[in-house]
Amino acid sequence: MAGQLFVDLYGCDREVIDDLEKIRQIAHHAIRQIHADIVEECSHRFTPVGITYIAVITTSHFSIHTWPEYGYAAVDIFSCDESVPDEIAASLMEAFGAQEQKVSRFEREIRGRV
Repeated sequence: MAGQLFVDLYGCDREVIDDLEKIRQIAHHAIRQIHADIVEECSHRFTPVGITYIAVITTSHFSIHTWPEYGYAAVDIFSCDESVPDEIAASLMEAFGAQEQKVSRFEREIRGRV
């Protein structure tokens, strides 16, 4: 139906998660992995560190929030098309140089849909 994947990444490479261009590259790769296209994207760099990146995608949305001071990144992927594969979490873990991850999933039920 529609699903959301939450990926918490711990022990990330602090340089990667505070580099907006690298964040964009990681996001674009992940979005291609779920067979979606970017409709629009925006980002914000926090002072002194941290980035929020959000993309409206053809299947819903994709976001990355980073806290370099803690080596932490949160990735949320929502898709109305089909369920987001869990395998994407391993790809994100590698891209962020994370030491640990926690993956959670939430499935939405659209009532009345045949």
